[in-house]
Amino acid sequence: MRTRAMAVFRRGAVHGLAAGSIGVAVMTLGEKCEQRWTGRPDSHVPGRTMARLLGSPTPPKKLNLLMHLGQGALLGMLRGVMADSGLRGPWASVMFAVVRLTNDQTLENASGVGAPPWTWPRDELAVDLVHKTVYALTTGFVADLLAARIGPGPGLQHARLRHGRHPDIGPVEPLAEPSSGQESERP
Repeated sequence: MRTRAMAVFRRGAVHGLAAGSIGVAVMTLGEKCEQRWTGRPDSHVPGRTMARLLGSPTPPKKLNLLMHLGQGALLGMLRGVMADSGLRGPWASVMFAVVRLTNDQTLENASGVGAPPWTWPRDELAVDLVHKTVYALTTGFVADLLAARIGPGPGLQHARLRHGRHPDIGPVEPLAEPSSGQESERP
């Protein structure tokens, strides 16, 4: 079982890295469109956060894109593991949106660059929530598509035996990997 769990984590991390990269690209495109429409300037909070956390003298503007894209790609790894484990669909993406927002706020507040979101102007908060939700939904959609190719995942296999959490249902046995001629979705 340990080997199987590690395979889920490794494969999910790879799926999530791809999904997170796509998610952050879509989020960034959406941000640029929104900024053109609203006239809102670029935020350099990601770059200032990274500079502060690393103690780097590099100007925050130069670190901004690296922090923005890096966070999106790396956090996507978690969503990939979620999907490969069987946590898929809108519920999983909403759970992941909370993780994305929590990660940003923890780093920004710990470094002293940001302030708690409940202290922000409401329009700034709304814009941030919309963009992070776009990221989470896009990342989740891609991660779920990639995970579906390998079957339901351990969590969904467990749920198919009996819905809910039940301590009397032990770990499920792994399903055979699909051969090149088999359908990837399993009953």
